[in-house]
Amino acid sequence: MNSRKIVVAAFLFGASCHGALAATAQQPRPATSSTLRSIDRNGPTGIVAVVNGDVISRADVDNRRRLFALSTGQSMSQDVLDRLTPQVIQQLIEERLRLQEIQRRKISVSDADIAAAITDVEARNGMAPGLLRRKLSEDGVGFRTLVDQIRVQIGWSRVLRQVASGNLEVSNADIADQERIQKSLVGQPEYRVGEIFVPVKVASQAPEALRFADTVIQQLRAGAPFAVVAAQFSQSQTALQGGDLGWVDKSRLDPAVLRVVKEMPAGAISNPIRVPGGYTIVTLRAKREIGRDPATMLKVRQVFFPFSTKLDPNAPTDQQKKKLADAKKLSETAHGCASMDEAAKTSGSDKPPDPGEIRLEGVAIPALRSVLTSLSNTPEKASQPLVAEDGIAVVMVCSKEEKNLGVSTHAEIAEKLVNDRVELASRQLQRELDRKAVIDQRS
Repeated sequence: MNSRKIVVAAFLFGASCHGALAATAQQPRPATSSTLRSIDRNGPTGIVAVVNGDVISRADVDNRRRLFALSTGQSMSQDVLDRLTPQVIQQLIEERLRLQEIQRRKISVSDADIAAAITDVEARNGMAPGLLRRKLSEDGVGFRTLVDQIRVQIGWSRVLRQVASGNLEVSNADIADQERIQKSLVGQPEYRVGEIFVPVKVASQAPEALRFADTVIQQLRAGAPFAVVAAQFSQSQTALQGGDLGWVDKSRLDPAVLRVVKEMPAGAISNPIRVPGGYTIVTLRAKREIGRDPATMLKVRQVFFPFSTKLDPNAPTDQQKKKLADAKKLSETAHGCASMDEAAKTSGSDKPPDPGEIRLEGVAIPALRSVLTSLSNTPEKASQPLVAEDGIAVVMVCSKEEKNLGVSTHAEIAEKLVNDRVELASRQLQRELDRKAVIDQRS
């Protein structure tokens, strides 16, 4: 893994409040070069904007843009940071409004909620507890920046659930309607799409938003993970899922987006696409026919025996020899997935024994796909030890099921309907907050 690239961006919204100042009522103004000069001249405590009396400081802006650069593997050069500044300011203004709404509704986010979220971030990055905080500190990013993002992301989700509570109940009739639509579309194209939405609230912001979208696209095409960038900067609720829209047919896509997606190869990143409310950047993850996606789905268990040092095949250490012996013993004695779960508790690894349901055809490593194919014919039989430079794995297939993934389950249909309603509630509430806001953006 790139030592500079950390997936800390699973949480979208947040910024700390720093007190109150009297503000002059005016429409939000896009950040300009004079804004940047003002930020530099006033130092880390300089005021960049006042949002309903709450201050956004240069330190807030600097920490956020550094967090974004770190998350996507960009350099921390002044040129890169300055290119991020205008959109960071606009995002912090919007997030401050959301934080104020969370507080107005007396919605609390506990320290335990935040700690659990940070633990999840560390686990998904294969990091020891506490390492994330040290890493951010080393790169000049205040840890409070991440904490505040998490706090507001969780709080805003709870606000939306509260706002949309009367519209989140999905009835059997709703599901039946969607099933009828799905059946009528069998054989037509369906797309797995990711999105990054950059809002444009007033016409004067469009050029800056477009420049920012171009900067984002450059980083995506240079290898920055789409899900990480979406979680950091997309202003759609899909950011909470790394920008993933899931499988969508043509009726669920904006016409301008559909025209692009129809011509895109899988994995491509689009240019900025003008849509109502702003610009969107999309990636096509996959394409299929509605109702026709046969798949072999496996439930597996894995036990990983980690090495304390990188393996030299010609000179294995005593610790590595011991781990190999432990793996061989498990391979010979494991009977059933419950025994794999037990073995994982003492293997010395924090890798979960259950990686979730796996689609056999989607396993990218040919050798591993071959092993799983063989094991799927003899469920609950452990593999031989699979040796890598950082440790040894033993895997077992618990069950195999042939599914047609092109047909949505009731749960999947309900989830899509709820997500659509929450997204609508988010945009409506944000527009209302923007309309009422008193914002003094310093220039």
